Amino acid sequence: MISISDTAAEQLKTMRNSQEIPNMFLRLGVNPGGCSGFSYAMGFDDNETDQDVYMDVKGLKVVMEKENLRLLDGLEIDFEASGMSGGFTINNPNASATCGCGHSFRTATDEGKPSEEPC
Repeated sequence: MISISDTAAEQLKTMRNSQEIPNMFLRLGVNPGGCSGFSYAMGFDDNETDQDVYMDVKGLKVVMEKENLRLLDGLEIDFEASGMSGGFTINNPNASATCGCGHSFRTATDEGKPSEEPC
C-alpha cells in the first residue's frame, strides 16, 4: 500500500489536470542506479500493461509494475512547499540506506546497481 499526504495529493491532482492527455494516472517505479542502488521514478502515464498493479489513493489512480511492489510497499509521499517552490519527499520503510538527496535507496535484501554519477 502507498500513502500520499493531503498536500501531495492536491499537488499531484493539479499537475495531472494540467496534462493535455485525458485519463492520466500517477506511475511510480524503481530504476537501477542512483548513489544507493535504486532511484525512484514518478510521473504521469496513460498506458497500463498486464505487468501493472494499481490502487486508488485519495482520488488518484496510482500504478506500478508488479515487480516494484516489494520495493515500494509502504511508501509515503509528501509535498513540502519552500518559498516560491517546493518538492515531493519520499519515505520508504523498505530502504535500509538512502542517499543524501533522498532520490535513491537500497534495501537490506537488494542493493540494486549504484551509478557512478553523483546525485
